[in-house]
Amino acid sequence: MATAMEKLVVQGLGRRDTPGKANPHSSFASPLTSPFRRRRRRFQLRASSLVLPLLPFPIDQVLIPSEVKSLHLYEARYIALLEESLFKKNKLFVHFVLDPIGLGGTSIEASFAARYGCLVTIEKVEKLEIGALVLIRGVGRVKLLEFKKAQPYLTGEVTPMQDNVPLNMIEINSEVLKLKEVLHNLKRLEIKLKTPGETLLQTQITNSLVWTEKQITLDCIKDFVPSVAERVSFAALQPVSGSTQSELAKLQKEKLAAMETTDTLQRLEKTAQLARDNISMLAAKLAIQSLERQ
Repeated sequence: MATAMEKLVVQGLGRRDTPGKANPHSSFASPLTSPFRRRRRRFQLRASSLVLPLLPFPIDQVLIPSEVKSLHLYEARYIALLEESLFKKNKLFVHFVLDPIGLGGTSIEASFAARYGCLVTIEKVEKLEIGALVLIRGVGRVKLLEFKKAQPYLTGEVTPMQDNVPLNMIEINSEVLKLKEVLHNLKRLEIKLKTPGETLLQTQITNSLVWTEKQITLDCIKDFVPSVAERVSFAALQPVSGSTQSELAKLQKEKLAAMETTDTLQRLEKTAQLARDNISMLAAKLAIQSLERQ
């Protein structure tokens, strides 16, 4: 029997940006019904577009470039998606979210549009008794052009979405250096708050920043890899230690805005301000922590 998500895709097959009626919260909790095995279907490839497996999420789980996310995959169709992705050299699929766009008539089910796609690469897989624990990394934004099929898992054609090429790279590079300096200052405060007196640990922001500075080689899909400046501009959009629910909600809004921005300089300036705000917040929390110890 088709799931709500599959019905959405069937309604949208062959159409661009076509909303359907579905519950975007796809379950990952069904038993694994088949063992890992290699599948030899080929990912289709043409200039500046790819046909890849799609993994849908609700709007509050947007993934941005440079971000790491852990997935616990249970359902047989998602295990099949994982197997297909692992079989290919680059280990790629697309993480995308469904954005509510309103109610359809008297139906209690909302309509959703497929938005905020992010090409991901699989960094680590741990087999579990049921399913697998998968560590993924956001590489770059993509636009979903067309759904291709719903079975045994969703696939679709995507094209890269990157910032407009800036005319003045000197200004861009200057802002990149400023942001990196702010992020290193933030790291020092975050580690003090997280593990006082203990061995330094890598924060989520540092993990993303280290990745942005690596040489990223993904065969045949260079158009999908953003510039270093663009990747760095996303690295600051990670939660810091001790974040409250309201702070995490604010970060979510910042991530959504960053995914829609096509101006690297604008994003660099906004994320640098966010990092400075986090420094002020952590400094205040450290001061309170120091008073409590006295």
